[in-house]
Amino acid sequence: MAVVKTEKPLPPGSLGLPWLGEPPRILDVDFLMQQYHKYGSVFKTRVLGRNVIVFMGPEANRFLLQTGAHYFSWRDGWPPTFVELLGESLFVQDGDDHKQKRRLIMPAFHRQALHHYQGTMEAIALRYIEKWAQRGTFSWLDENKQFTFEIASTLLTGSEPGADTERLSHLFVTLTGGFVTVPARWSWTPYGKALAARAELLRYIDGAIENRRANPTNDALSLLVQTRDEDGNSLTNKELQAQTLLMLFAGHETSASMLTSMALALYENPQVWDKARAEQDSLKIDGNLTIEHLKQMPYLDQVLKETERMYPPVPAGFRGVIETFEFNGYTIPKGWTALYPINVAHRDPAVYTQPNLFDPERFSSERNESSVPFSLVGFGGGARVCLGYAFAQQEMKILASYLLRHYTWEILPNQNLHMVYRPTLQPKGGLQVRFRRR
Repeated sequence: MAVVKTEKPLPPGSLGLPWLGEPPRILDVDFLMQQYHKYGSVFKTRVLGRNVIVFMGPEANRFLLQTGAHYFSWRDGWPPTFVELLGESLFVQDGDDHKQKRRLIMPAFHRQALHHYQGTMEAIALRYIEKWAQRGTFSWLDENKQFTFEIASTLLTGSEPGADTERLSHLFVTLTGGFVTVPARWSWTPYGKALAARAELLRYIDGAIENRRANPTNDALSLLVQTRDEDGNSLTNKELQAQTLLMLFAGHETSASMLTSMALALYENPQVWDKARAEQDSLKIDGNLTIEHLKQMPYLDQVLKETERMYPPVPAGFRGVIETFEFNGYTIPKGWTALYPINVAHRDPAVYTQPNLFDPERFSSERNESSVPFSLVGFGGGARVCLGYAFAQQEMKILASYLLRHYTWEILPNQNLHMVYRPTLQPKGGLQVRFRRR
């Protein structure tokens, strides 16, 4: 329980050298697990001159994401590069402003909207799978990014598939390249290129907004253009631009990461792959996939949850501390940065048996290892849980169902499969595969 204005000590840990702090290891899972076993749910550090309190494990996640969320600000926590590149969107909004904008955006991800999206998702998935079968070998990370971006851009902004989608996908790759870099604004720097890509994406989005005002359809942008809150307020053009940019980024980057990780995990765990295939074969699906079909895939649900647990697309969440408070007997000072590393909760041996083993059955109704609140937070938690979570699950299950029923793949040798965050999790070599029909 938090109590304001305390005189308790700071959390344990080291601030390192003056100004510089410690080596930037706060996203390294081995280092973090060492700190978790050493200090428990909270420790202090300093990274690049910034004082940081690291919250670790389900209990700390629950406090930061739910019970103590009022002590934190999203805008003040994230690096300025993220804030500038993603704009005045839900990503950096706090308090009542965030609640109002979230209410306006939610209809685009309600159950009725997802039913409308099903056919388009399936058609795009089939086209990509056929292309992959014809090509035979390719980088699956790159292909997954294009696949998920085409779904996002088609369903969220009404864009037409083709060269335009591919161009926009490449612009997003350039944009994300500016998230974790020195914010030097010259045109030839990664950040300068990211700003230029952002400007071009916003021009495209602005045109899509005007098109949807004149020609509303069932895509998310049409819903956003038309929706009003209880006071009759709608989103301005500038707000629509920022929210659409965020939806396009969040709507494809994390899904592409998870699909790539899942393909790698299935290949490395043939017993899981066999069981996932058997479930799909047992459904005897003849013709198009339906929402009802997707509800009959509990083992695939478990595979996706285990992929999220072991390979969370985003490494951590950042917050700014806006009011001094006490947590677990320690003072957390105003003005510090709070960080919750997702991998720590996901590898907590007190929650998950053999946490370094890829084992989807830990999420079965019999074992139910994720019953501890906030022990699985790959898509956030609390009032700010990812709005597009069901959207992402739907597109991933559609693609996975076709892959498992009709195709197989092998990982090509002599490539680097070390997982890195750029900015979402991905194998360094891009996952080069040989792909064919079963």
